[in-house]
Amino acid sequence: MTPVDGRREPFWGYEDVALFIGSFVPAYAIAIAAVWPFHFRAEGVRTIVSQMILYAVLLGSLYFILSIKYGRPMWRSLGWNFRFPRVWMAGGPPLAIGLAVFAAELRAPPEPLIQNLITNRASLILIVIFGALIGPIFEEIVFRGFLLPLLARSLGSAPGVLVTAALFAALHGPQYHWAWQVLLTVGLAGVVFGVARIKTGSTAAAAILHVGYDATLFAAFLLQRSAQS
Repeated sequence: MTPVDGRREPFWGYEDVALFIGSFVPAYAIAIAAVWPFHFRAEGVRTIVSQMILYAVLLGSLYFILSIKYGRPMWRSLGWNFRFPRVWMAGGPPLAIGLAVFAAELRAPPEPLIQNLITNRASLILIVIFGALIGPIFEEIVFRGFLLPLLARSLGSAPGVLVTAALFAALHGPQYHWAWQVLLTVGLAGVVFGVARIKTGSTAAAAILHVGYDATLFAAFLLQRSAQS
């Protein structure tokens, strides 16, 4: 167990970020191996199930770093608390609508990945649950819970928020074929999530904001899909 300097918050360092990033390769291998023996009627279901396993293994990596290595409670260390003004809980939908209008003005291309993964009702339901709930929560745990406090300690709050948002946008680059309009929009959303984390001291506040944002986008996608069918 690594000794912790009680005056330093967060107590982890960049070597721990490197350790977490290094866990991606074995975590990905575990996720692929876990779904490989099974037959799925829809490839989208296989993809989402493997992604869920990947996230679970990566959360285990965070648990190892924070709770095993340092002997500190994982969720409290990551700022997972609900002591924040409830007004933040209502911010997701208006943020999604505002940035969707902004993206449309920039002529942002649509996301092809979701359309390709949805082949039946099961894949549709699983993708919506993953995209509107599981994905946003995991991303906030990693970006605003684990990474942002460290960057804010090193660079200051505002630069930390901006750098985290840029990394957050870059994560979504392959998904959107690196369309700058989409990456700019995602980055702006990341800035808002980061501000929520800094202002409230709660990763849960950023996660609820993110869930509301993504759920609104998925609701619009489903409405559009229904209208076209």
